[in-house]
Amino acid sequence: MAQSTTIAVRKAEERGHANYGWLNSYHAFSFANYYDPAHMGFRHLRVINEDWIAPSRGFGAHPHRDMEIITYLLAGTLEHQDSLGNRSIIRAGEVQRMTAGTGITHSEYNYSSLDPVHLLQIWILPGQKGLAPGYEQRLFSSDEKRDRWCPIVTPDNRDGSLKIHQASELYASVLSAGQLLNYNLDVKRYGWLQVVRGEVKLNQSLSLTAGDGVSFPAGESFAIAGETEAEVLLFDLP
Repeated sequence: MAQSTTIAVRKAEERGHANYGWLNSYHAFSFANYYDPAHMGFRHLRVINEDWIAPSRGFGAHPHRDMEIITYLLAGTLEHQDSLGNRSIIRAGEVQRMTAGTGITHSEYNYSSLDPVHLLQIWILPGQKGLAPGYEQRLFSSDEKRDRWCPIVTPDNRDGSLKIHQASELYASVLSAGQLLNYNLDVKRYGWLQVVRGEVKLNQSLSLTAGDGVSFPAGESFAIAGETEAEVLLFDLP
């Protein structure tokens, strides 16, 4: 698990990239055929993939175990099926948390025959292995996320968030142009900021655009301001 003593920026164009025609994917950290020993993850955060999936295409049934998997839908509709008997349609604004635990098989397909689907897939290492597989899904509206740190995934389901089996917290914000948000990390906790859409300015000096990521050392305090309307994710990590 990577550690840092300074703020470090991971620009969108520095990410790994794979284009299979039906899938266009950018990897913040090493994944599949993309390997970079300097970017294997950050703390317990192991994967942030930004995917575009072509109409009626997707991932066939495949297994996972001992991983917390979060799907954050940005546009389009995604059909999910798994070996627990769950079947659902995930729509833009919805978030799914899947605990792979002792083992789960699932498939993900673009539900539309016309429009691509755009999503972030996030993997976080669990606090313990061998958990019972599980699944949750919820809509987080733009109003809920507007100009605040809205808890999306937490260990205790705080404020209607989804539950994760790790001492990690994920927040989302839809930031209005000109709006400022502050965040103070605990002295024993680290941060990762992922810009999802739009443009923001970090600490009044560093401009960030969609796809950019920033890691923060333990105890760091920072501020982001919307240069345009923007959407960001913030991981508060042990």
